[in-house]
Amino acid sequence: MAIVTVDRLHKSFGAATALEDISLSIEPGEVFGLLGPDGAGKTTLIRILAGVMKASSGKVDIMGCDITADMDSAKTHIGYLSQKFSLYPNLTVAENIDFYSRLFGVGKIEAENRKRRLLEFSRPAPFADRQARHLSGGMKQKLALTCALIHTPKILLLDEPTTGVDPISRREFWKILYDLVAQKVTIIIATPYMDEAERAGRVALLYKGRVLKCAAPESLRREYPYQLAEVVTDDLHIAKTLLEKRFGAGNVTFFGDKLHLKTADYRSFSETIRELFAESHIQLLSLEQIEPHLEDVFIDAIS
Repeated sequence: MAIVTVDRLHKSFGAATALEDISLSIEPGEVFGLLGPDGAGKTTLIRILAGVMKASSGKVDIMGCDITADMDSAKTHIGYLSQKFSLYPNLTVAENIDFYSRLFGVGKIEAENRKRRLLEFSRPAPFADRQARHLSGGMKQKLALTCALIHTPKILLLDEPTTGVDPISRREFWKILYDLVAQKVTIIIATPYMDEAERAGRVALLYKGRVLKCAAPESLRREYPYQLAEVVTDDLHIAKTLLEKRFGAGNVTFFGDKLHLKTADYRSFSETIRELFAESHIQLLSLEQIEPHLEDVFIDAIS
């Protein structure tokens, strides 16, 4: 049985539509990703799920509670980590945790036990007496996560938690999340990062307030309707223009220091690509068929 059900959710800000006809079902113990660029509606959806923003229409059920009718009904089940660091910079790590313990009504003895476990678990224990403003970006996020977990929620909502965090801290943060999943916590994470979305059990592709696709990352890649050519050349921009003229602008995209070209049949197109580059005196360093990345799936879905 789903722990979170979203049914035909709609949210508008005046004439602007932020979410349109969103329907999702999330299972207990699942890591569910919301993937999309800025403005896709990820933060708005997370805030509605957290009960800090009211939907314009539709229904959200969390653990049997209709939060569109009563926004506070499910808050004891939810931990929420917002996009920006929102703790108290002049309080120490321990003082921030104590404050959130009182805020959620956790008893004093139980709060001390949970604080000790969480400090060991999320690893800011050596910095317990340091003011939050003096923490690194990664450590701030670990503190915010600790505060979000102090009341032992069943569902953890994360809004782009690793934006601006260094790669090592991102990796450590995800290890903590996987440990939480092992403890049966359901995690819903909004992210603009394709590599993070790959870590989710299922992912919803959001664009302009709508869900374009929703499935496991491997399923989304398997359903990709094209064969993909990866092109490496000594001049990507000229090569991209050349390929767009031959195959269409919507079929060629930059992918780091390479180009990805959608083809109906790689074998029949590969020789054409080689001839095209030779005629134009462009050095072709590498050409091979590859499996699609989640980014290829997303770009195809919005094109």
